Amino acid sequence: MISASDRKEVITLIQEAVATGAREAAACKELGLTQRTLQRWRKQGGSEDGRPHATRPAPANKLSEAEEQQVLNILQKPQNRSLPPSQIVPALADEGIYIASESSFYRIMHKHNQQHHRGRSKKRTARPLTSHAATGPNEVWMWDITWRTPS
Repeated sequence: MISASDRKEVITLIQEAVATGAREAAACKELGLTQRTLQRWRKQGGSEDGRPHATRPAPANKLSEAEEQQVLNILQKPQNRSLPPSQIVPALADEGIYIASESSFYRIMHKHNQQHHRGRSKKRTARPLTSHAATGPNEVWMWDITWRTPS
């Protein structure tokens, strides 16, 4: 986001360019702005961007704390401890239970720091790529043993 002082400076620079004979569209393009942005900044008087300080209402379909706790309780049941949400949600749907979507399960797990390895199997480990790169002649040899019948 651009600070209020930078906005004012851009407005004065463009005004100077227009006063010396440049077209406003060309001056804006040179600075990487659209004319519409410049018009909006002039209308606001070069004031600070209000987006970071805006109060936004909560979504109407946001899960309540009780519903989040219900999801956490389901995730912590012994039969679900080693399963990912991609398996838990369909299993609940088979029972006729719907609490939240799979992505909501993941979002709640992440919020409560439970988004980690859940299975009984070992964690995945990072392994170096096994690629063969030749840096000189006769370092990497490949062959093809394709059986072809004579036609």
